[in-house]
Amino acid sequence: MQKILVCLDPDLQPSVFDAVVAVDAGADHLFRHGGVRPEDVEGLVHGAMFTRGPADLKNTAVFVGGSDVAAAEALAAAAVKCFFGPMRVSVLQDANGSNTTAAAAVLAAGRHVELAAGVTAAIIGTGPVGQRAALMLAGEGVHVRLCSRTRARADQARDALATKVDASLLSAIGTAETPIAQAIDGAQVLIAAGPAGVEVLQQPACEAAASLRAVVDLNAVPPLGVGGIDVMDKAVQRAKQVHYGAIGVGGDKMKIHKAAVRRLFETNDAVLDAAEVYAIGKALQA
Repeated sequence: MQKILVCLDPDLQPSVFDAVVAVDAGADHLFRHGGVRPEDVEGLVHGAMFTRGPADLKNTAVFVGGSDVAAAEALAAAAVKCFFGPMRVSVLQDANGSNTTAAAAVLAAGRHVELAAGVTAAIIGTGPVGQRAALMLAGEGVHVRLCSRTRARADQARDALATKVDASLLSAIGTAETPIAQAIDGAQVLIAAGPAGVEVLQQPACEAAASLRAVVDLNAVPPLGVGGIDVMDKAVQRAKQVHYGAIGVGGDKMKIHKAAVRRLFETNDAVLDAAEVYAIGKALQA
């Protein structure tokens, strides 16, 4: 039976990137819907649920993508609410690549620092990727410093994550009030997930951070997020630090993305979000 992936996208034009990856991951047909709102989801998902018998539903799945992560989360939640009994299909939410990118970044750092209790990671940028990286790190027992320009935004991210992981592993820092050197002091891992084209950490400050062992910069748009790191860096050793640039983690991000799509067609009851995507990435690396 052919594999059908129903792509729900809050953007008016469904993502071409997501479609190409889905095809490369083995989906036979893509039913792509743009401009989807939560109230539209039930009809679309029921169309996926009621056209095949329970034994065949693993061959139909839903992918929620696009550029607006909050809107995509609402679509994914609406999709899951449609299911009952054996009448369900698997769902993957990876809007703006937030889950797969965060997983690739955390796994890259984990190759050089054992992610466990006693380790501290600083995340600069508390948007969707930064928050998901924090969720994955805290799940390993790592203490995470959530660094945003304003303390209010950092607090907001911490409070959102505290409902999912041990709140004692999270701290919030406003870099407009706390010098960046102080914010990263004592951290072994740094993930820069700030806005595109904004340098969040200058090269001298990065080099002077004696505790840092793994630095991952996810900004691919010049100027890059961390001075001294090249977008192509992949496990590049500079003094006592190992550096990764955005393209340097991009290959692993793509492997995780494709593996997650393939995972959708193994059962009809998978719901893949940050934690599940991270587990897929860890399995690939094992």
